[in-house]
Amino acid sequence: MADDAREATAGGYTEYVDGEVPEGFPKTGVGATGVEADIWDALYEIEDPEMPVSIVDLGIIYDVRVVEREGEDGETKTLGIVEMTLTYTGCPARDYLENDVQCAILAAGVDEASVRLRFTPEWTVDMVTEAGREALREFGLGV
Repeated sequence: MADDAREATAGGYTEYVDGEVPEGFPKTGVGATGVEADIWDALYEIEDPEMPVSIVDLGIIYDVRVVEREGEDGETKTLGIVEMTLTYTGCPARDYLENDVQCAILAAGVDEASVRLRFTPEWTVDMVTEAGREALREFGLGV
């Protein structure tokens, strides 16, 4: 997943905007069980490419769910779905993040993974968890 050779660069592409946090955000996986909880745990291990903070604590994970559906072979398949956003719509790390999230979903033991990008609600710095704020402060950013 994470490439240890990369170095974080503070806010190179992150667009910090203020705004209201929609009810129920940030999502942190509290209360998740089973495979869904396993996916959340794996997502906590993924750090933002610019800063040493988990993508969950950064507030860009909007939903995690696991559903069963019939595959092309007629067998029941387990599908892990993560809905997420980016801190910047033109984020150059988009492919990297999508790949890491897809790997995290599959590592939880599902048959198939789906990463869905969405840009509503718009991400704001207010969506960062308290743990994320602390990590960003330790990194030298004022949040």
